[in-house]
Amino acid sequence: METSTLVTHRADALKTILSAGLLAGALDIADAILYFGLRFGISAKMIFMHIASGLTGPRYVAHHPAVSVVLGFCLHFLIACSAATLFYLVARLLPSIASRPYTFGTLLGLVWYGFMYNIVIPLSAVPRNPNAKFSFPNFLNELLAHVFLVGIPIALMVRRSARFRFEEVLAMEGRK
Repeated sequence: METSTLVTHRADALKTILSAGLLAGALDIADAILYFGLRFGISAKMIFMHIASGLTGPRYVAHHPAVSVVLGFCLHFLIACSAATLFYLVARLLPSIASRPYTFGTLLGLVWYGFMYNIVIPLSAVPRNPNAKFSFPNFLNELLAHVFLVGIPIALMVRRSARFRFEEVLAMEGRK
């Protein structure tokens, strides 16, 4: 019985993490494609190539654009699933987190924004623009996207998964 329970919990964890990560990744990339496409005329292809350049550098992207688009797509969703994994694991350690998805989803979005823009991107191979200036509209879009399209959806998905597990336990114990 313990082995089947463990397998079920692993399957639930994987399902929750993947569904939360894929949802957040889809919402976030839709925002990027719409925002940067409408504001600057940047295509989805260029966005994914830019993401890939963080790992490969701009020279590889220039010589292998098709592979870079696929790599950027995969990296984007890997990063979103990483955020979902982090939130899921913390919520397992501190279950009260899952019960307040708007508060802790907002916190996740802010922390993830800080992590991406202060650690990941500076350490990546993404080409730097020495003439780049701070843009409040870009900053606001990126910050709000991380909160409302990444953090809160992940937290809501984890809460949904945790609530169903809790209800299943109550039903098995005959309390429901």
